[in-house]
Amino acid sequence: MNLRLAERDDLPCLKLMYKKMVDNMNRNEIQIWDEIYPCEFLSEDIEKKRLYLFVTNDDIIAAFALCESHLGEDHVKWTNKNDKALYLERFGVNIDYLRKGIGSSMIKKAIELARYKSAKYLRLFVVDVNEPAIQLYLKNGFKKVEGIYDEIIDDDFVLYEYGFEIETAI
Repeated sequence: MNLRLAERDDLPCLKLMYKKMVDNMNRNEIQIWDEIYPCEFLSEDIEKKRLYLFVTNDDIIAAFALCESHLGEDHVKWTNKNDKALYLERFGVNIDYLRKGIGSSMIKKAIELARYKSAKYLRLFVVDVNEPAIQLYLKNGFKKVEGIYDEIIDDDFVLYEYGFEIETAI
């Protein structure tokens, strides 16, 4: 498996991969992603060179974005909010590769990249009902911080997100 930046030509395969992830999450009653998120953010992630792919041969196995900020960053209590941090977003594993340790491998790569980019912390937000993701992050050394970010999608739909962080060992 190789880690590389996503390119514009990857977009059709990426959108299909994320659509399958959304369908799988819905089947498992984790209804937090849809036809808009995360797919509508992938183009910008590619343009800004912040979307990374795990690939083997011609298959995209997984993807994640490393962002410099997050809308919820001021809504939770980080260990040290003034230290440089990167935010892990749109983290997903191709459903054909689930339960093979890919998620943990990706997290290790994301931590290495954050450290390489001089970030002291890798941080993320996860919706309270996404128990599989919460367990993955805890298993890989992330610590939950105090507070909740209420991401208001519309009048009838609010996502309650926990903040997690891990030191990159700079």
